[in-house]
Amino acid sequence: MIEVNKLINLFKKPAKKRKINKIDDTRIPSHIAIIMDGNGRWAKARQLPRTFGHKAGVEALRDVIKTASNIGVKYLTLYAFSTENWSRPQDEVSALMQLLVDYLKKEVGELHSNNVRINTIGDIEGLPRIAKIEVKNAKALTKSNSGLCVNIALNYGGRDEIIRGIKKLYKDVEDGLSIENLQVEEFAGYLDTTNIPDPDLLIRTSGEYRFSNFLLWQSAYTELWFTETYWPDFRGEDLIGAIVDYQNRTRRFGGI
Repeated sequence: MIEVNKLINLFKKPAKKRKINKIDDTRIPSHIAIIMDGNGRWAKARQLPRTFGHKAGVEALRDVIKTASNIGVKYLTLYAFSTENWSRPQDEVSALMQLLVDYLKKEVGELHSNNVRINTIGDIEGLPRIAKIEVKNAKALTKSNSGLCVNIALNYGGRDEIIRGIKKLYKDVEDGLSIENLQVEEFAGYLDTTNIPDPDLLIRTSGEYRFSNFLLWQSAYTELWFTETYWPDFRGEDLIGAIVDYQNRTRRFGGI
């Protein structure tokens, strides 16, 4: 039997501090996307059930959102639940949905008071009823906020998004829209990220090096940043470190 105090210490254990260069406040990326990976392996390394890793990941989420808001990031897109995640064991899926409900109930008031707006991408109609209700309530409460937009990817897949976009476009074509000279920017308006700029920086935790069906269209020229750190140990200072590295790069967008 695991002692309660031991569990509490595991969740509250701070990330290892490291020295980082000073961030350039004038060059903060407008849109940062994060694949929050490694919760299960974090738990396994501590001989805990996978669900404990997901719960521990909430602390990372809280710190990263606070940091992003404080430094002036405009959009933070978080890969929370993919279209492929439904294939996981039912008890884990149920735990993830309940964690989403609990997080929104507990955190939305503070997020709202800090001018944070909650948005979603993905097909939220496919979520369980209680999760769908909490998501819609959070979006409604914060819709007029003008600070950081926390864009949660729920029941989301990049390929699914593109297919849904094509279906929307097809309906407009049936109504008489000509696509003879369809531009990239026009088609982007049929995607879930309408009115949201493409991510400048995409972060993936846990040492994996793939997109995992996340923002496939939008990441054509996004800068990528990978870390071995599991998501539950990721903190605001790690986000700052990723941004500093991003600021040391030159973005050419196919040019010279």
